[in-house]
Amino acid sequence: MNARPLNVAVIGAGPAGIYASDILSKSGMEVCIDLFERLPAPYGLVRYGVAPDHPRIKQIIVALYKILQRGDIRLIGNVEVGRDISVAELHEHYDAIVFSTGADTDAPLDIPGVDAPECHGGADFVSWYDGHPDHPRTWDLSAKEVAVIGVGNVALDIARVLAKHADDLMTTEIPANVAATLRESPVTEVHVFGRRGPAQVKFTPLELRELGKQPDVDVIVDEEDFEYDEGSQAALASSNQQRQVVKALEGYAMQEPEDLTASHRIHIHLFSAPHEVLTDDDGHVVGLRTERTRLTGDGNVTGTGEYRDWPVQAVYRAVGYASSAIEGLPFDAERHVVPNEGGRVLGEDPRDADWRSETLVMHIRECSETEIRIPIHVGENRSRTWVATRQGEGLRLKHDHRHEDGSEDVLTQYGGDTDGAVTGLMIAAACAASRSARG
Repeated sequence: MNARPLNVAVIGAGPAGIYASDILSKSGMEVCIDLFERLPAPYGLVRYGVAPDHPRIKQIIVALYKILQRGDIRLIGNVEVGRDISVAELHEHYDAIVFSTGADTDAPLDIPGVDAPECHGGADFVSWYDGHPDHPRTWDLSAKEVAVIGVGNVALDIARVLAKHADDLMTTEIPANVAATLRESPVTEVHVFGRRGPAQVKFTPLELRELGKQPDVDVIVDEEDFEYDEGSQAALASSNQQRQVVKALEGYAMQEPEDLTASHRIHIHLFSAPHEVLTDDDGHVVGLRTERTRLTGDGNVTGTGEYRDWPVQAVYRAVGYASSAIEGLPFDAERHVVPNEGGRVLGEDPRDADWRSETLVMHIRECSETEIRIPIHVGENRSRTWVATRQGEGLRLKHDHRHEDGSEDVLTQYGGDTDGAVTGLMIAAACAASRSARG
């Protein structure tokens, strides 16, 4: 066993990086943790990715602040790995490096016309209205009719911010320049498009119900967009949350036309796959062409060949986030991920000496409702599996090996936010395995 503490660098001071550092510091091992952040301030997407009218979600900052205030985790801000310090230099000074830099850009959408100037990435728009320092303070909001592609909560955030009256945002922490721009926006119609049906949308019930509670904003769903196949029925039977989502969508569809009198409207269109962004002779957006889809029996869809053109002057893509490459770290440009096996970063040759130290990314191999299995590589042809078992609201991490007397090695326990805890438990397991392999 090493006499000195284990030195760990965690790259990225968002929730995952802070939780990982927190749980590692409580693991019972002697460890020194440096938490690197590219921006001057921590908290990642909680600070720069949550809509200003969602203060309850931003409250997680209070818990993250308390972790950093303890003093056992050193925060090093305004330092970008790959620019200010290289990955190779980090390897010289740390026993383990954890990359928790997350996904900071928009996943690509490969359809004609998507490069038009009025076709925007959802991540860019969110960063703008949250005042991210990497993004300009101005935004073109001259469109009256807008399309949002995607059926997740980011798409709902974008649609809600665009449709909401600016005066209703003044009680939030919205930046002054954003509020001024939204106040001058002429938008009245926001169309949200999803290629599959109500049983497959990724909205959460609370955010979807909240959409219909905004003053002078109607939410409209077509009754024809409710179809279910065997795969859809199975999905609904297995998820109470998805059933609540469908119930909310059906509630919007059942509204009486005479009750829809708001000056701003959000339309949710299902079974509508984006086919082409339509542009004029000067290359500016004038519409979105979608293809009607139908279910195939297993919850997936296929095109019907029936197309419809929607008059819009701007398109926002909210089809997911993607990671960006870090100089000096292997990167799979097609999948937008760091290549890894069991969380251990792989170079072009996994046996490459440059990657024999414990360099990790957030990656969970197996997950079920009750158990998360985390395989950790600790050396050439050697690996160990740690098992995180759900216990109430928390997780319990242990090695999957039993001693001859039947006892088990339990590393740590963690309660509270289980999603954030998983990443921290993984790092604690990796470092414990690393230390065991070294000693």
